[in-house]
Amino acid sequence: MAENQNSNSNAVNALEEAKKVERREREKLEREYAEREQIENTENEENGRNELPEESRPNLNELFESVSNTDSGEKEEEKEEEDSDELEHLIDEGNQQDIDDYYEDMQPADFAEEVDDLDDEDIKKLQDLLDIDQLAELMEEADDDLRQRIARLLKDEVLLKIFEKMSKDDIVDILGDMETGRRKRILNQMKSGDRRIIHTLLQYPDDSAGGIMTTEYIALREDRTCAEALDIIRDIGPKTEVIEEIFITDEHRKLVGYVDLRDLLSAPRNTKLREIMDDQVVSVEPETDQEEVAQIVSKYDLQAVPVVSKKAMILGIITVDDIIDVLQEEHDEDIAHLGGVSAEEGMDTKWIDSVRLRLPWLVINLLTAFLASFTVKIFEGTIAKAVALSATMTIVSGMGGNAGTQTMSILVRELASGSLNFKEDWRALMKEILLGVVDGAAIGLITGVVVAIFYGNVYLGLIIFLAMIGNLVVAGIFGFVVPVVLDHFKIDPALASSIFVTTATDVLGFFIFLGLASLFLAKLI
Repeated sequence: MAENQNSNSNAVNALEEAKKVERREREKLEREYAEREQIENTENEENGRNELPEESRPNLNELFESVSNTDSGEKEEEKEEEDSDELEHLIDEGNQQDIDDYYEDMQPADFAEEVDDLDDEDIKKLQDLLDIDQLAELMEEADDDLRQRIARLLKDEVLLKIFEKMSKDDIVDILGDMETGRRKRILNQMKSGDRRIIHTLLQYPDDSAGGIMTTEYIALREDRTCAEALDIIRDIGPKTEVIEEIFITDEHRKLVGYVDLRDLLSAPRNTKLREIMDDQVVSVEPETDQEEVAQIVSKYDLQAVPVVSKKAMILGIITVDDIIDVLQEEHDEDIAHLGGVSAEEGMDTKWIDSVRLRLPWLVINLLTAFLASFTVKIFEGTIAKAVALSATMTIVSGMGGNAGTQTMSILVRELASGSLNFKEDWRALMKEILLGVVDGAAIGLITGVVVAIFYGNVYLGLIIFLAMIGNLVVAGIFGFVVPVVLDHFKIDPALASSIFVTTATDVLGFFIFLGLASLFLAKLI
């Protein structure tokens, strides 16, 4: 009993001490901030500048408390489950005001995630409880599968009203995945101007700059004044996706530069746009692959990249939110390809479609397995005389496959980011060969000692040691060269590299191991 009381007392003392430390830290931060603020105010007065308004100053108390907050994510997960159940309950009740309140309390992207968990019947009911603006926001934030589910359940006339509130690139994404008959029917019912723009965008491949661009941007002539530009932006700004960057054209509508909104707001009213524009504009053509566009945006830290024709006339822009979607899509695709599956397959894919997507790669892997089998068959006589070889040779091939996958994964990532040039980075191949020797020696030594003790034969351990070094060197070479060669021939390295690399490590691994065993056969019997 006394021990429990003593323990409780210690805990209370520790808690009080922690509170004192926290209070001292807060007071210290407040003093430092007050001193810094006083210095800055003095400097501002000397330089004739205004101090920051009260609402722009950091709140030290809130900042300190946010840093010390250690809540886990379990409560958030529980809240998401409660939100999903609540939405289903509200849909069953059918009260439109309650749905409006629920929608307004959430971000559209979070609401889209909740809707994705609903069945088609609930989604159909929900459509009648949301207005056109809310449905348009939901469609813009939803992923492709949810968009198609919602579009399939909507009547054409309702879908057309929703399209009037959406950006053109999102409309194109929805129509592009729609069955041909309905797509044509909806296009024919659109306004002629919108129909012409969307029909043009649909001609570009889905994974090209033209396929992901939007035509809702601000472009102004270079001879306009800043005052005129601001008046135009006030009028058309709400209808465009990006107003932070204003693209500048000449009298022939050729793109000649861009102006940052901050520079526009701070420039004198009568200043011509050509005087404050940046003429070092980075642009892409509509045929440019979306992955290359993402690399350009990342390299130059762009908020939006203009898409121009061969004559440098601006056709549209690609915004950073679309680039984020591209990066996520390319990442998912590469991960799927590394596993030998298609990026379009998911857990809800029909089994017959999964068979269609997976079986071809399994057949190709089977053919490569035959190559390894034929290699083993060459050394049947050696294996028959030393049975221990059959139990240990898979260690060499397996470790070679793992090492090759490591190198291959790094190369695929470097090629995807465009940061590898073989002519300049050939030393990287030498590094992989060196890694093969070092890693092979380390793994081979461990394996060789274990095998020698287990089978009571030092020569078997020596053979597996040498074979491990040889196969990991093979893994480094093929794991490096195969992705580079495939990329040179415009074949996706993530899709096909693993087949060639594992084939090389299996076939050559067996050949090296069994070849050495044949040389030392007298010592193994």
